[in-house]
Amino acid sequence: MRGRIILFLIVAGGASLPALNTPEERGKELFVRRCGGCHSPGWNKEGPQLRGVYGRKAASAPDFAYSDALKSLAIRWDDASLDRWLTDPDRMAPGTGMAFRLADGEERKAVIAYLRSLGDR
Repeated sequence: MRGRIILFLIVAGGASLPALNTPEERGKELFVRRCGGCHSPGWNKEGPQLRGVYGRKAASAPDFAYSDALKSLAIRWDDASLDRWLTDPDRMAPGTGMAFRLADGEERKAVIAYLRSLGDR
């Protein structure tokens, strides 16, 4: 019986470990799974590279062909603007090439925390 209780505690404890992740770690996991098909931290893919995006002027990553809709945005990417963007890019910049939306607010916060953590390195 004692062995079963210890095994239960080990299994139960292990099941809760992902909840201990930092927002940046959770954001990285979400980024890889949800955004990584089109974006990379360090190079342009279908979408622009996102290292240094936090604090950067919209449509200003080098060597990427942005849509006119995104080029017309006069913003810098911060928590609020990234949250609006990830909620509905086409609403923020009608005609943009990004059709992806991240509906869950907690997931958006985590992805934004990850993007913020990337810095310019």
